[in-house]
Amino acid sequence: MRLYVNIDHVATVRQARGTDEPDPVRAAVLAELGGADGITVHLREDRRHIQDRDVRLLMETARTAINLELAAASDVLALAEAWRPMQATLVPERREEITTEGGVALESEAARTLLGHAVARLKAAGIRTSLFIAPDADAVRVSAELGADAVELHTGEYANTRGAARQEQLGRLRRAAALGRSAGIGVHAGHGLTYENVTPLAAIEEIEEVSIGHSIVSRAVLVGMERAVRDMAGVIRRARR
Repeated sequence: MRLYVNIDHVATVRQARGTDEPDPVRAAVLAELGGADGITVHLREDRRHIQDRDVRLLMETARTAINLELAAASDVLALAEAWRPMQATLVPERREEITTEGGVALESEAARTLLGHAVARLKAAGIRTSLFIAPDADAVRVSAELGADAVELHTGEYANTRGAARQEQLGRLRRAAALGRSAGIGVHAGHGLTYENVTPLAAIEEIEEVSIGHSIVSRAVLVGMERAVRDMAGVIRRARR
């Protein structure tokens, strides 16, 4: 299982004071030293945390892969075509949200057309494409029909429940992951994953990649980025065994 470290929250601390530190690009270097297989950044339309400069520097300095999260209807699509990160994940985006709250909308013809157009543009630029979706059968099937190379299953409901409800959400994720593999697309997962709840999710064989940010950055405040990433990588390795 590949571990992608989301460094958005490092940029959030920097933007809170409007200064130049902490630098998310330096955090990415430490994450790689700690064993990250890739770096995830979300360049939002409102530029609330990650800035264009951050992505440009990451493209020049990162030794692992870059996963650029973006909204299908934003100006970032053209930037992604120019920067050509290894992977782009299309996510929903609302200005009033604190963080991404669910999967992309796939119910309407207009939404599917918009996403299909974005996927086609990214693939034409040589970028691997992923859609951030609810862990449901219909969403997996539509993503495959739109030509996405992978899906990232939204794990927020799993992370925010306990007991029987969490087991129900885990089963939902297992079924979606199995369907994704049978459809011939990659299966990723992310949102709300922590050192405490990632183990059952990481044990799902079909899930090949997780993207984790807040929990790792929170621990990094206390123990440093390199160790925080190494600790998370260790949890995931043990779960896979």
